[in-house]
Amino acid sequence: MAIDVHVESAWAEGRAPDEGEFSRWAAAALTGRRDAAEVSVLVVDRDEGAALNLRYRGREGPTNVLSFPADLPPGIELPLIGDLVICGPVVESEAAAQNKTVEAHWAHLTVHGVLHLIGYDHQDDAEAAVMEGLETHILAELGYKDPYTAEHGPE
Repeated sequence: MAIDVHVESAWAEGRAPDEGEFSRWAAAALTGRRDAAEVSVLVVDRDEGAALNLRYRGREGPTNVLSFPADLPPGIELPLIGDLVICGPVVESEAAAQNKTVEAHWAHLTVHGVLHLIGYDHQDDAEAAVMEGLETHILAELGYKDPYTAEHGPE
C-alpha cells in the first residue's frame, strides 16, 4: 500500500505524533479499502479547533477531529483522500477523562477521521454500528483496546 501522510502542527504547547505514527494508523484504516492514499493532518490548539468547528459545522467550541474529504473534479483520479484537523488539547483531555493512553486516543481519532474521508459515517444507528465495529477491529489489530468500552486502562 502506498500511503503519503503529511503532518503539520500549529499546537505549540503539546507533542503531536510524528508522520510515522499517523501513517501507521492511517494505513491500518485503509488496508483492504484503498491501494494508495494521500492525506494531510493538521494538529491545532483549542482556539483554532473552535474556530474551524464553528465555521464548518456551526458548533461552538473545539472538537476532537474534523474530516475534509477531497472533492476532486470528475475525471481526475488522484490518491488524495482529504485532510484531517485534530485538536491536540482535546485529544489529551478526552484521553484522561476516558482513562485511555494519549497514544491510543490519537490512534482512534486518526482511524475515525480516515474512515470519514473514505465515506464512512455515523449519522444513524446502523452507520454508527458499522463504523464503530471497523474502528474497534482496526485498533485491535494495532494493539489498542476497544475505544468504546468503559474499561480502557493502560494499553
